Amino acid sequence: MDLQGKIIVVTGAANGIGKAMARRFHQDKPEKIILVDVDKKGLQALAEELSDTTVFVCDMACEDDVARLIRETEAAHGRIDLYCGNAGIFRMGGVETANEDFQKVWDINVQSHIYAARAALPKMLERGQGYFLITASAAGMLTQLGSLSYSMSKHAALSFAEWLAVSHGHQGIKASALCPQAVESNMTAGTDGSVAGIDGMLPAADVAECVVAGLAAEQFMILPHPVVKKYFQNKANDYERWIGGMKKLQEQFSQLAPENTDTGADVL
Repeated sequence: MDLQGKIIVVTGAANGIGKAMARRFHQDKPEKIILVDVDKKGLQALAEELSDTTVFVCDMACEDDVARLIRETEAAHGRIDLYCGNAGIFRMGGVETANEDFQKVWDINVQSHIYAARAALPKMLERGQGYFLITASAAGMLTQLGSLSYSMSKHAALSFAEWLAVSHGHQGIKASALCPQAVESNMTAGTDGSVAGIDGMLPAADVAECVVAGLAAEQFMILPHPVVKKYFQNKANDYERWIGGMKKLQEQFSQLAPENTDTGADVL
């Protein structure tokens, strides 16, 4: 995809990967970037930095809000060329995770993508073109030690991106899944990225550059940490061995867990 002249929606745009993507997309001269987040001040600050952008405050866990985002964007600009579903949150914890926390993670990390596609697909299908970029995380390909809700939600987000690509590819709809490991953001601020940072923590700007390259090539899987592909292949080639290796990693992680108990949420 050539980003020049395109109408682009970026959710989770006030921080981290979303903010970096908006900045990088802007270099390629799209017609308009719609900056979406619950953080109004963060959005306004970014909009002051970037021309040809519009601020849209939206709760991605609310289907009415997401539908309004799509509806008003289409009304104002006639179309959506690229929808970047990047908003996401993280909660530490296993099966003891409170229902309300688990539900919030699920609603933002999974349901928000469904809400967006439900609202945006009809006009995309009419035009015979449209692109969804879903931030799914390496956790969706592998697993997330220490966080059941994040691991499950990112597996589901990856599955949804795959379903979009397979089910609507013949109708001109494209989809990519962005699956990084640890990235510098509010989510990882003050930490080493914990187990997700085992292969290093990338600056968000590097991830955004990888995204632009992946979109240009229209790759389904966008991997800012290339080693994740090897891990994924190892998992597929010998699941039992992979599980054994992850058990050992879990033992190491458990020894560090008391230092990594932050349960705060952050937009990716």
